[in-house]
Amino acid sequence: MYKKIVVFGGGTGISYLLKGLKDFPVEITAVISVSDNGQSTGKLREEFQTPAVGDVRKVITSLSTIDTKIKDILEYRFHTTSDLDGHALGNLILTAMLDMTGSFRKSILYLSKLLDVRHKVLPLSEEADITLMAEASDGTIICGEEAITKTTLKKKRIYYEKEPHVLKEVLQAIESADLLVFSMGSLYTSILPHILSKEVRDAISQSHAPLMYLCNIVTQPGETDGFTVGDHVAFLNQYLGTRKIDVVIANNKEIKKEMAIQYATKEQKDPVLIDYDKLKSIPVELIEADLLTIDDNTLKHHSLRLSSLIFSYLMR
Repeated sequence: MYKKIVVFGGGTGISYLLKGLKDFPVEITAVISVSDNGQSTGKLREEFQTPAVGDVRKVITSLSTIDTKIKDILEYRFHTTSDLDGHALGNLILTAMLDMTGSFRKSILYLSKLLDVRHKVLPLSEEADITLMAEASDGTIICGEEAITKTTLKKKRIYYEKEPHVLKEVLQAIESADLLVFSMGSLYTSILPHILSKEVRDAISQSHAPLMYLCNIVTQPGETDGFTVGDHVAFLNQYLGTRKIDVVIANNKEIKKEMAIQYATKEQKDPVLIDYDKLKSIPVELIEADLLTIDDNTLKHHSLRLSSLIFSYLMR
């Protein structure tokens, strides 16, 4: 019987990870945050009163085993002067399925079958009105994930407008997991939305599975400026309650000078450095490796190398 991994995330980070992890002999449950309210997803949430579908679509596509050209169709975005402008075809299909079935969970299941996904994809919640909030250090209240991502104000606190009702299958997956993984991605809008939920924190606290964090390669402006690997781990530990991160996987390959300058000047992002002394004092196990790759002139984690490290840890 395959060992069970639960991966928490949202956005591009988890999708990129799962492209490699899906080919290993493990049973994956991908739990996706559903508080996004930007771009196509935001428009559909407002018009149809749905949970956020965009990140779920990306994950289903990443886990799919069908021909790449067919998967590309789901990722296609319309470029037009009509109301279709900016919408991803996969978002429209998921929304149509939700309208027909009345269940986000069933819609994901049907689309997963259609795309030959052999692992499980779960939304954190099926509620349509989940809103992520932030309080800035100057007291300003920021409403919605898109606004939180765009603001340069330093955030003091992230919270939900109201506590979400977590899907029971998510809690069951945590209970039976052999490894719990927080994917790389935005700490504030991809990872925190999971552990802001008391139900999830309680389930993690009761789990005997190790907690693994896949650290980001670069910092996020307005969120993790100046953060080291140890700072990322310490930040997550503040929100986790009784459990703490057991192991962190981090990149130790130096970013080429030209690419580092490009990121620093155009996106105000800097390399996340490994601070060995702080990691020892936390304490947390460090697994470090050259995980860098460049895709479309963008720094990414090498999905296969990263997945190999996760699998090796799981099989100890």
